[in-house]
Amino acid sequence: MRRDSEFDPQDFLPYLLNQAAEALSLEFQRHYRGQYGMLRTEWRVLFHLGCYGEMTAKEICVRGRLHKTKVSRAVAALHRKRFLTRRELERDRRHAVLQLTALGQRVFTDLSRDAHAFDSEVRAAMTPDEATILHRCLIRIARFEAAQRTE
Repeated sequence: MRRDSEFDPQDFLPYLLNQAAEALSLEFQRHYRGQYGMLRTEWRVLFHLGCYGEMTAKEICVRGRLHKTKVSRAVAALHRKRFLTRRELERDRRHAVLQLTALGQRVFTDLSRDAHAFDSEVRAAMTPDEATILHRCLIRIARFEAAQRTE
């Protein structure tokens, strides 16, 4: 294959990170989609509620860096599946506090075990030092955007 440029996306860090994230995400997807028929944003919303307790959709959007339309669809789907409840805020009926139901909590517990096992499997493909360095680097990269805005 002929190259017209010295730039190669295969060496571009954002491209590589995206490819790695997509590969891992698709592999983990078989757990939440296969067992519970959930889409990616649905499990992310479920995990936010399971980890942090009741939240509004807006809080999930901010914390998870998710688009509000996708979160809204995910909340509606999780509500239909009886995984969460919605309680409108009296001071502003446009917003609702979301909370996992007992069923949603059981699903979260089950998928948390799967997530932990999957994470261990991914880390086992590296040395402990590599896994630690990768983890630290990913945290730093995830905070990169916020650091750039404060400069």
